[in-house]
Amino acid sequence: MMIGPVGYGLYGYTNAPGMYTGMGTGGHDMMSAGSLSAAGTVQGAGPAGETKPIVNPGESTEVTPGRKVSPAQCETCKERKYQDGSDEMVSFKSAAHISPEASASRVMAHEMEHVANAYEKAAEKGGQVMSCGVSLHTAICPECGRSYVSGGVTRTAIKYPNEKNPYMKGLKSMHSMALKGANLDLAG
Repeated sequence: MMIGPVGYGLYGYTNAPGMYTGMGTGGHDMMSAGSLSAAGTVQGAGPAGETKPIVNPGESTEVTPGRKVSPAQCETCKERKYQDGSDEMVSFKSAAHISPEASASRVMAHEMEHVANAYEKAAEKGGQVMSCGVSLHTAICPECGRSYVSGGVTRTAIKYPNEKNPYMKGLKSMHSMALKGANLDLAG
């Protein structure tokens, strides 16, 4: 029960085009901050003063030190897709984009679907949910340096009564023998 970005490596996700491209080590690849033009490009943001298109409108156009592009120009954040890897009927069965700002709430809502399914499954089969936990995983975009929730995992433990198991029958008979005569009503 996990949701994560496509191409992240867990559960055999496939790599979508444009994912995690342009990872550099800095140095000569670093870009300086430029100025925003009216045409939707950042002037002077490239190594030779080239213009870069804005692919995430409304985001900062400032390039932080050690990063290749600004959040407004980050193709990786624009193309990041999430997909569920479980066999349950929940959201994100097909890959879908989530913005970095909305990733925490959307991934948590998805993982809560798995929690609701666990309680529903336990109720259908006469079980009891013993524990349930959700973990969200964060990451930093290698291109623009923005933090985002990269995925989540739900872990549940459900206890089902097993009346047909001979060991359970023996355990119940031992309990009944130990409890006989434990409560005496003399008021009678």
